[in-house]
Amino acid sequence: MKYSFSSEWTEKTHDLIERLGFKHIPLERVCCIKSSGTKTRRTIARIHGLDKVMQLGMQTNAFYVIELIAEKFDGQNEEEKIKTIIHELLHVPNSFGGGFRHHNPFVNEKIVEKHYAMLTKK
Repeated sequence: MKYSFSSEWTEKTHDLIERLGFKHIPLERVCCIKSSGTKTRRTIARIHGLDKVMQLGMQTNAFYVIELIAEKFDGQNEEEKIKTIIHELLHVPNSFGGGFRHHNPFVNEKIVEKHYAMLTKK
């Protein structure tokens, strides 16, 4: 696997956080990376959090990294890419503590579509 920081998608993600009103997500505590060389067949992106044990050991606060799997993500159109980012952001809990919200009832296609519709109306 190869990883690289994506300033383009980090900036776009920060813009989405602001436009969607996700005030519980501090912009400086989330970023995007691109990965390539994975063997995954279905995964387009995934989100990683800095859990409590690591936060304590590093004496820092929570941080989230959205991993965009280049082989899948890059083949999407712009609308699908934005929906993918929204999906990953919905996994971040309101506590912003390093954990995750599960798919049901918090993250699903209906909720992603609702948030995407909010973006397109603005």
